Amino acid sequence: MVHQLVDIVVIVLFATLANADDWHEIEIFARNNEEVLRRYIELLNGVPSHDTIQRVMSSIKPEFFEGLQRLWNEMLNRGEGEKLKRILNIDGKTMRGNANKNQEALHVVTAWSKESGVCFGQKAVVGKGKEIPAIKDLLEIISVKQQVVTIDAIGTQTDIASKIRNGKGDYVLAVKGNQANLHEDIRIYFEDEDFLSQMKEQERYSRTIEKAHGQIEIREYFQTDHIDWLSGREQWKGLKTIGMSRNTYKKDGNETSETRYYISSLPPDIALFQASVRGHWAVESMHWHLDVTFREDHNQTLERTAAQNLNIIRKWALSILKLVNLGKSYSLKKKRFALGCGCGFSKYIDTLMAL
Repeated sequence: MVHQLVDIVVIVLFATLANADDWHEIEIFARNNEEVLRRYIELLNGVPSHDTIQRVMSSIKPEFFEGLQRLWNEMLNRGEGEKLKRILNIDGKTMRGNANKNQEALHVVTAWSKESGVCFGQKAVVGKGKEIPAIKDLLEIISVKQQVVTIDAIGTQTDIASKIRNGKGDYVLAVKGNQANLHEDIRIYFEDEDFLSQMKEQERYSRTIEKAHGQIEIREYFQTDHIDWLSGREQWKGLKTIGMSRNTYKKDGNETSETRYYISSLPPDIALFQASVRGHWAVESMHWHLDVTFREDHNQTLERTAAQNLNIIRKWALSILKLVNLGKSYSLKKKRFALGCGCGFSKYIDTLMAL
């Protein structure tokens, strides 16, 4: 039986929004909401079976869904003009449900914007060990112009920094043990209390105090362009500043702290540096939602094309859920539940279509 491609794409997206997490649940959603769906798609041959939906999703190139995603992003960003210094977080996540004893899981590297709440691109590879090539490939297909790109230490590579600068973007890259000499030089520099005092006086320091998770969190940020002494700095294209973040946690009379170091092409701007460092949690939050809100790791889709397409649709659905107002202060997980239970989808479909 022949089904239109657009029908299956719409079914999968709407079902994903409405708490369906596997192929059987997607079919059940479509059958329970067939009358509502027919207001938007034809369903000339009725609701496709879960096997048909999975087979079609396995045959569509991920580039098709990435194109739809770009159109969605353009619609969201319409009217913003040349917005300066958007922060673009790049990080990878392994799709654990895609693995079994015969194959490694897909590892998807995503470029995520906290401001827009959307994915600007992704690159899937087999195995986490290929994350560095995936980051490089991703930087070839997305625009980083006037963006601040943040990447964890695995992406702190000289050629990655060059790709970002060649694309007219800026970078804030974490420095850890994989760049041992660079890490040690920066760590020793920031241990000098006289330098830290100078940064505070020069307004290259910021501090926030928050109460969260039953503890006091003190976050300090230091940034300096005093890098003439830094060995090998010429290898990092556009390098202008180095920075440090120091987080102190106080709970029940106990105190712990963690310190991280960064290199950056940004000029001294402590507010932007702070936003870039703190903002990197956004992509980690997105990965958390894929696992908790969409239960991605529980989905046992082994066919890699279908699994990758579902990953793209989940991130698309995540951006929609962030925007949709169901009339109450629901978490994203509860929004999915509300759309999926009883007559929830028919009740809120007009709200979704108004976005």
